[in-house]
Amino acid sequence: MRSGSSELLLEQQQQELRLRKIRELAPKKKNGNRRFRSWRERARFYGTSTLAFFSVTAGASLLFLVPLYVDPAISTLSHDFIANPTLCTTTRREDLVGIFNCSWSSCREGCTSDLYRCIHIYVTFIEQNITIPENMTDFRNYTADAEQSGEATLLVNIKGCGYPPTVTCKDFNGYYGVEGAIFPCFYSRKNKTVVLTSYNHDDQVAVIIHFFAVPFVITVLSSIALCIMHCDCRCKKDRSHRRNRPQCRRPRIENLSDTSISTRVDMLTPAIEVYKPPL
Repeated sequence: MRSGSSELLLEQQQQELRLRKIRELAPKKKNGNRRFRSWRERARFYGTSTLAFFSVTAGASLLFLVPLYVDPAISTLSHDFIANPTLCTTTRREDLVGIFNCSWSSCREGCTSDLYRCIHIYVTFIEQNITIPENMTDFRNYTADAEQSGEATLLVNIKGCGYPPTVTCKDFNGYYGVEGAIFPCFYSRKNKTVVLTSYNHDDQVAVIIHFFAVPFVITVLSSIALCIMHCDCRCKKDRSHRRNRPQCRRPRIENLSDTSISTRVDMLTPAIEVYKPPL
């Protein structure tokens, strides 16, 4: 009986050891080591994510908005177009083919593709200040006796290109490309060879504000907020490392005059005379 009970005890102890080893080797539960974040850490995490999102999104949008909208708006304002429209008359139209003949176009859909076919529309305009009545379609009475300017190029906008539905070159060329057509237009005071069919100073300013100023301010403010949250942006001089730095100075050699060198040579001459090499 004693031998049977001892064997049972040994088996129980072995089973307990096996269970302990299995528990030790088994992967621990993740929830056991999980650390709960405080409300400050959560607010910091979500605030950082939001600011980083706005900073990256606004900064990336500038790469597309500046060449497509901001640059044409600035160029339009720099040409100083007249505020009130005048009357233009189409003098001629040229349909050209070839990349060397198409350095510019009155209207084209797409501003990045190469030009192989283009249409040049030339107009003359009235330089005098006139008042055009609203809802008027027949402008012959105004242009009959008025003095016309020199020939100028007609553009759909300052770049001469655009994208549908804002710019539709088929309708533009069909209406303004007819010889003898009379329509309101705006010419540039700085370069009177450039004429536009539509112009509004306030719209160009609004484009610059909405498509450049707003994304730029968002990018700068969000970047500054991220810097304040995660970096020490204060301007201070840390001189502690200079104080603890060991001072390694080179030894100074004094009395480098001719007399000191001669005295040292004189001190060494007796030793040289004492030592004589064997014959």
